[in-house]
Amino acid sequence: MSSMLKKLYGSVLAATCLLSACMPPTSARSTEPITNPKPAATIVPAQPQTTQAITTQSMGPTPAQQTLLAKLPNHGAAPELNNQTWLNGAPRKLADLRGKVVMVEFWTFGCINCQHVIPTVQEWYARYKDQGFEIIGVHSPEFAYEKEAQNVQDAIQRLGVTWPVAQDNDWATWQAYNNHYWPAAYFIDKRGNIRYLHIGEGNYAYAEAVLQALLAEKG
Repeated sequence: MSSMLKKLYGSVLAATCLLSACMPPTSARSTEPITNPKPAATIVPAQPQTTQAITTQSMGPTPAQQTLLAKLPNHGAAPELNNQTWLNGAPRKLADLRGKVVMVEFWTFGCINCQHVIPTVQEWYARYKDQGFEIIGVHSPEFAYEKEAQNVQDAIQRLGVTWPVAQDNDWATWQAYNNHYWPAAYFIDKRGNIRYLHIGEGNYAYAEAVLQALLAEKG
């Protein structure tokens, strides 16, 4: 699984990460605490681009969606979530969500890019949750103050996060996904396979088109 995810990163980093101003964490490669954090850069958030929600999933994908789905590689089964601490909802297992499209998003509340994408993600959740779309936030902290459960809970309420969040203080899930960036959203199809990785801000219209196509795809 790790090798497949490495290939996945290699195919999207140059095109996606650099253009979306995501923040590669130096701490993700070390378990040593960061004692001299640098302030986050001020970045103008991209304006969300939305498309009309599809409500006829039972009809299957349109020809355009079939073309898009054919371009999405299958990167294998998504690693299971084994986090012990959950906020904003009951613990979730990917195995229990087969038949749904799941977005596993790695974030940390002090990351300005993570803050910027939340309104768009919230729109997607409101628009598609009744059509079989689930979001699971994986909060993998960079700094010590982001490890405190109460601080995370306060941020969840302040930022308007309405989906379950797994606290990943030991980066176990981060490492299982071979993740490197905040925010990073893994789109998982109805069979539990990773089909698309969205890193950083921007390119929302394409990501939503992928989401719509995965929802229309037969499980």
